[in-house]
Amino acid sequence: MKTHALLFPSQALSLGLLALAACSGDPSASAGGSGGTGGQGGAGGATEAFQPDSFDVPIDGIDAAQEKVFLEGDNLFDLVLHEADGLGPLYTRAACGACHETGVRGPGSVQKMVVVEADGVTTAADQSKLPFGHTVHPLTTAGATTPILPPDDPSVKVTLRVGPPILGRGYLEAIDDASILAREAEQSLRSDMIHGRVNHVVYSSEPNPDPTFNAHKKGDMVIGRFGTKARIATLDEFTADALQGDMGVTSPLRPDEILNPDGLTDDLKQGVDVTADSVNKRAMYVRLTAIPGRKGLTDAGQALFTQAKCDVCHAPSMKTSADYPIAVLAGIDAPVYTDMLLHDMGDALADGMIDGEAQSRDWRTAPLLGLRFNKTFLHDGRAHTVEEAILLHAGEGSEAAESVAIYKGLSAEDSAALLAFVSAL
Repeated sequence: MKTHALLFPSQALSLGLLALAACSGDPSASAGGSGGTGGQGGAGGATEAFQPDSFDVPIDGIDAAQEKVFLEGDNLFDLVLHEADGLGPLYTRAACGACHETGVRGPGSVQKMVVVEADGVTTAADQSKLPFGHTVHPLTTAGATTPILPPDDPSVKVTLRVGPPILGRGYLEAIDDASILAREAEQSLRSDMIHGRVNHVVYSSEPNPDPTFNAHKKGDMVIGRFGTKARIATLDEFTADALQGDMGVTSPLRPDEILNPDGLTDDLKQGVDVTADSVNKRAMYVRLTAIPGRKGLTDAGQALFTQAKCDVCHAPSMKTSADYPIAVLAGIDAPVYTDMLLHDMGDALADGMIDGEAQSRDWRTAPLLGLRFNKTFLHDGRAHTVEEAILLHAGEGSEAAESVAIYKGLSAEDSAALLAFVSAL
């Protein structure tokens, strides 16, 4: 049977999940989507009656070889790792899919910790109370007996980060550096509070043996794109970083185990745990995952989105590089709803963490890709509705305070139309 690229089911789904999907119906149908987004951002059409996984599918227009890598990477992404695979000695989750289930948000999460000043916002200069870093690693295996947990100290701020969706992330990687820098320059001239900044970060991985998407060398200064504070530049580095940091799984890009209280420098799988090819296939799955098709994006809703200045940061589109290696993503206006910049969101959302040039109150504009599938919103899931997330943008000192004030001044009809627009993304 010939299968349309938009609707090819993930081979990682078990027969039990397929049966459940057949009983419960396509989860995207009631939310207004029925397929992936093609190279120009248009919604794809359904060609099969059964669509068990329509929001976790490859981009329309890729070739057969790319679709094959997508499926191989999808299987690896959902693969639960064990001690014999190199899991540990410390870890937070045992599979990529635990934090990005079927390509969407969560359910897994990570706790961060940092020493802050008495105001609970300012990052303390002395971080020696956290000798093993800023990530909580609650689970042990492979001979480890001591997890990394927050100390019982009121000066240590502990915050949560819910695993973000991986939908459409290839579009984000494809955005031209010049487009991001131009957006930063444009916002620097604004007369209001909105002044986004690029996060210039140090590339922290070893060179990828396959330089197709990433020819960076360790120590290079690069533009951060991924993570809630844009601390990672490329999807292969993002994958290697997550394998190492969340699962204790080393690779040629990240060959060392994380520091741990037991002083273990290896696990039950001696040496490097996975190959660069394994990292790259997982990264290709993320690159090739489509933006779900959108319905219900009315002109009236778009006008209100602009009126409230939401589109300044959540830019509806950004230009991609003409030479990006995936042809359908090259030289297009990517419908990403982000400017890829850091913004000061005020004290209320501050987490105390510093990542590159991102400070405690800074967050990269979240791409509104498949937002309608989210059960919670904001980096830590504290908001349970789109409206609650909007209102939480108004903390003291937030660049988005004026936008929230405009939203609060809308008529009931207009606020409902704006919420409907955002909720359809």
